[in-house]
Amino acid sequence: MRIEFAVDGVTLVGELRVPEGTGARPALVLTGPFTGVRDQVTGLYAERLAERGYVTLAFDHRNWGESGGEPRCHEDPQGKLHDLRAAVSLLRARPEVDGDRIGAVGICLGGGYALKFAAFDPRVKVFAGIAGAYNNPYGMRSGMDYDAVLGSYTEVLERQDQGGPVEYLPAVAEEGEAAMPGDEPFSYYGASPSPHWANQVTRASVLELITMDNLMGADFLSPKPALIVHGVIDRFCSPEGAEEAYKRLDEPKRLVWLDAKRHIDLYDREPYVTQAVDATAEFLSQHL
Repeated sequence: MRIEFAVDGVTLVGELRVPEGTGARPALVLTGPFTGVRDQVTGLYAERLAERGYVTLAFDHRNWGESGGEPRCHEDPQGKLHDLRAAVSLLRARPEVDGDRIGAVGICLGGGYALKFAAFDPRVKVFAGIAGAYNNPYGMRSGMDYDAVLGSYTEVLERQDQGGPVEYLPAVAEEGEAAMPGDEPFSYYGASPSPHWANQVTRASVLELITMDNLMGADFLSPKPALIVHGVIDRFCSPEGAEEAYKRLDEPKRLVWLDAKRHIDLYDREPYVTQAVDATAEFLSQHL
């Protein structure tokens, strides 16, 4: 069912899926890829996990999709954590939900957000990350001329601070400049059927990506259970990042490697989605 809820004066739009049957069920809040909206990756996983008996909530974060918020198509890390908090509050108020059995599931960039959120919200009892991006400034700094990149995006923000328009770039492109360049992301988003997804993102969003520290959640999640599901080859969310997150987690934890060769294989391609859902459902059945 379509559902709307408010946080920080912003109206968010989501889809609540309730399995057949009676009684309060465990519930999952989902958060997903950079630029993604609820009828793409998170909606697919929400549907599949609802089939396994979980109440699921996939929603558009602020600034994206049908949800409110300005500027449009802008990554707001702290805002996304607030959105997840409000989503859990919504779930706990629903009669279909057992409010003491709520988990956070994140895919791609949402893996890092779900990890950090679960680490600091005691209402969340378990975390699962699928093809997760566990961003932290240390890792970003090692792979680029960090000072130069910081300077270039700070110049963008300065122009906007001085009254200039919000500056955008394409989210994906087969060739040329984009936040996610190359044929792999374009092959998914370029064919996306979602009417709520736009092929644009603020330039300042890239600054947020390279300065956020979601990996720190791994240091604070314990004693909550953690599952990491990842492809053995992933050019966009590195297997090394998944290994680092897993290493920093305490027990109980599980790391599942899938024989996927592309990051987007875990977005919508079989057998990888089913394998990821199976691993998640099995882990949740033990810990939620």
